[in-house]
Amino acid sequence: MPAGPGGVRGAGGKGRRARPVARAGWPARLATVLKYLSLVAASVVVLLPLGVVLLTSLKTSDELARGGGPLSMPDDWLNFANYVTAFEKGQMAEAAFNTFVILIVSITGTVFIGSAAAYAIDRFSFRFKKLVVAMFLFATLVPSITTQVTTFQVVNQLGLFNTRLAPIMLYLGTDIVAIYIFLQFIRSIPVSVDEAARMDGASALTVYWKIILPLLKPAIATVVIVKGIAVYNDFYIPFLYMPDQNLGTVSTSLFRFKGPFGAHWENISAGTILVIVPTLAIFLMLQRFIYNGLTQGAAK
Repeated sequence: MPAGPGGVRGAGGKGRRARPVARAGWPARLATVLKYLSLVAASVVVLLPLGVVLLTSLKTSDELARGGGPLSMPDDWLNFANYVTAFEKGQMAEAAFNTFVILIVSITGTVFIGSAAAYAIDRFSFRFKKLVVAMFLFATLVPSITTQVTTFQVVNQLGLFNTRLAPIMLYLGTDIVAIYIFLQFIRSIPVSVDEAARMDGASALTVYWKIILPLLKPAIATVVIVKGIAVYNDFYIPFLYMPDQNLGTVSTSLFRFKGPFGAHWENISAGTILVIVPTLAIFLMLQRFIYNGLTQGAAK
């Protein structure tokens, strides 16, 4: 028996009307619209300050004096005089060298100290082990600003004030987050790997150096990127512990364009762009290592 219009033939020969395809209702469409609106708003919040800084870096002091608002267009889009001034008078080359030295030593030390501490905590049993882990956690809860007076006195008495060793030592001794990142990865490595190596005559140091450390490459990449960006952008520690003009970093060099009666915002903006570009490029190229390292550590 043929089916009627809009129906299908059933087993008993009777026509059956086809069910209409379910369509997404207005709540789903509204949720999609709100999702994209929130993404656009977040993008504007992030990109608007960068756009203002870029526009300001291309303006002259006379253009800034005339006003026109932060989003006004510069008269000359190829005006790079502010970048030359920021690089030369801000001593950006010397500041980049100081930053590079502090960055390399701090990151290298953090990787070895953090991974070794995490290996000792996870693989060895010793008295007050839980207390040590609890103290690490407690240290992350204490704001560093509350201990700056004592820290400054210790650094000064050790003769490290106004030297590159001052920020290096502070960066090495205050990164508890790196220990926890390494700890999450080491816990995912079976203890049987250590035991097999120890049965072959390997010492604990050999196991750490030749077995554990190579397996921590995702964690090392995460720590290097996160720590590197934090050290590169830090202003407080270099400004406080290295006041010498010859020991400036890329962050403190921008402060030289600020005087007691005003600031050269066009030069500061140009210097800010010079400082932002390297970190932005590195982050965009290596961001997958950050997210993969953090998510793998959390999952493991």
